[in-house]
Amino acid sequence: MLRRPLIGKHRPQSSCSTVRPAHIQPYPPNLSLLADKCTSMRQLQQIHAQMLVSATIHDKFAASRLLSFSALSLHGDLNYASKLLNTVQQPNMFMWNTLIRGLASGPDPREAVFLYIKMRQIGVTPGKHTFPFLLKACSNLQSIVSCKQVHTQVVKVGLDLDLHVVNNLIRGYSVSCSMKHARQLFDELPDKNVNIWTTMVCGYAQNDCPQDALGLFNEMVARKFEPNGPSLSSVLSACAQSGCLEMGEKIHRYIQDKGFETGVVLGTALVNMYAKNGSLLMARNCFNDMPQKNIVTWNAMISGLAVNGHAKEALEFFQDLEKHQVIPNDRTFVGVLSACCHAGMLDFGRKIFNSMRSVYGIEPKIQHYGCMVDLLGRCGQVSEAEELIKRMPWKADLKILGALLSACGSHGNLEVAERVVKEMLALEQHNHGAYVVLSNMYADIGRWEDVSRLREIMKDESLKKTPGSSLF
Repeated sequence: MLRRPLIGKHRPQSSCSTVRPAHIQPYPPNLSLLADKCTSMRQLQQIHAQMLVSATIHDKFAASRLLSFSALSLHGDLNYASKLLNTVQQPNMFMWNTLIRGLASGPDPREAVFLYIKMRQIGVTPGKHTFPFLLKACSNLQSIVSCKQVHTQVVKVGLDLDLHVVNNLIRGYSVSCSMKHARQLFDELPDKNVNIWTTMVCGYAQNDCPQDALGLFNEMVARKFEPNGPSLSSVLSACAQSGCLEMGEKIHRYIQDKGFETGVVLGTALVNMYAKNGSLLMARNCFNDMPQKNIVTWNAMISGLAVNGHAKEALEFFQDLEKHQVIPNDRTFVGVLSACCHAGMLDFGRKIFNSMRSVYGIEPKIQHYGCMVDLLGRCGQVSEAEELIKRMPWKADLKILGALLSACGSHGNLEVAERVVKEMLALEQHNHGAYVVLSNMYADIGRWEDVSRLREIMKDESLKKTPGSSLF
């Protein structure tokens, strides 16, 4: 027996009541408005069911509200959104754009590109709002090929002078490490606004071209394009990512000279820029000067202190955060656990890691497990680190396994090392680093036959060392 989904509480109907007065509607008249107030997919599915029964689903606006929630909400479901779009006859442009937008930020941004291709194949012409979402997918993919293909489409539909579209094209090229194409597009644009200039400056900073970024910023100001708060925050963020301390300091002086109010966003950007660049005194001064702070501000200081080797100060900031009754988030604990690694504070690290779920209601992510594996390994607790990896809800990646293997090498745990190398080779067959560590461990205890065997494998397969990377 099928049960009709219900929203809220309804009075039970009499079993003999078969005729409903005409003026009484069996379902809420504004189901689409209810879709906007959903807090879960189960609620949305109930509304969807009622819309199907009442034929409201044929209304494009009503269907678009369902699609918006399932594609864009934190509680949505992209698969459900895709199926929903397939059931709509002749979806309007808003629906196509909504799903492209959702897929662009989803786990596989290629799906947004594939949906765009499908849209074009059935003869739907994209609008100016389509390309910013599509280009976000290209940026997330960091694919210059995709950017070029979308650029061609932009020209074909005559949107190559639309500033919003061009701004996203420049960002796409910049993120894909093609500053040549980004600058060409920038130079060919007859009219520019402050957002275009900001995107180009950020692109240079993010691609480790600080002199180009600084020169363009100076030109931007000389041409009377006065940066606003959001644009300055973006440039400072780029300086933090690329290590452009000189440029960040110049922007800070510009902010002071122009009398910009350093609110939470701009103040946090300054703290983050100085902290990431190792200028911890200036970071602390900016932090102290802020009348208001949020958790992102605290995280910037904690992480900055941790990665620069000031572990005890980072932990003191975490304790101050709790005193100020600021609620930490998952990023906070990455910084705190990183600090514990640098300071070798195993007991405190265990306590913090265990408190995430029990005290703060935060489910540890793979980054937190990675920090704990590194901490346990540095402190010689190799077996405990291996057991922690086994309890992870995900399969360990090369970074976590590499941290454990490094600990095995440091503390001479050959038994665990052999198991770890086997797992690493299952993920990456030609991993030179794993062979080298294991070979060195065999050599340390005089197992020369095993050393020769591994060297022969490396020679036969012409293995090359995997480029180094940091867990933090």
